[in-house]
Amino acid sequence: MLKIQWPHRESEHEAAALELLDGDGAVRLLAHDEERHALLLERCVPGTHLSEREPEAALDVLVELLPQLWKPAGPPFRPLADEAAWWVGYLPEQWKRDGRPFERELLDAAVSALEELAPSQGEQVLLHQDLHGDNVLAAEREPWLVIDPKPLVGEREFGLASIIRSFELGHSEEAVRHRLDRLTSELGLDRERARKWALGQTIAWTSGSDFQSTHVENARWLLQAE
Repeated sequence: MLKIQWPHRESEHEAAALELLDGDGAVRLLAHDEERHALLLERCVPGTHLSEREPEAALDVLVELLPQLWKPAGPPFRPLADEAAWWVGYLPEQWKRDGRPFERELLDAAVSALEELAPSQGEQVLLHQDLHGDNVLAAEREPWLVIDPKPLVGEREFGLASIIRSFELGHSEEAVRHRLDRLTSELGLDRERARKWALGQTIAWTSGSDFQSTHVENARWLLQAE
């Protein structure tokens, strides 16, 4: 399958991430034309989205896939600490420019979480910062393969954020708490750090999103999920 990227910050180093994974839990990169932003990828057949599975079955798959994706990594991938600092730097002004679309309490909690977590991380591994049910496809080589990595390097707890807020796996306070509790318990991760990373990234990804109201609801639930 040929993928032509629209160059943007989050897709930077996607090819390098797939090269590092080398087919372990993710589609294989067969060729890459950096100048044309073109990637030739292993095709997933039948290509069914994991989001079409029942939520608990989908979580089963994600719990198995995540440890395969968390490879020790460094350059050229952007550190999570740098990304968090970038979010902290623009979020307050962006919130004002957007017309204060949610309560200041959420903004302050997100900024505080990012400032607290970034300098105190654990082991640095490759992270897929947009891993959710529509970025995992049914395949032949393996039952399920991850696509579309938006790589960062940071601690594992951050790697749960996009799954915790995945509305296709159930959009309610109960569902968000359940994903937070189940993922951290079964993967042996710090629940409070995962909660705060999810809150921080969810607010950071709210501006300009087609799912702004959904993200804000998720952030409110995460704020109360202590």
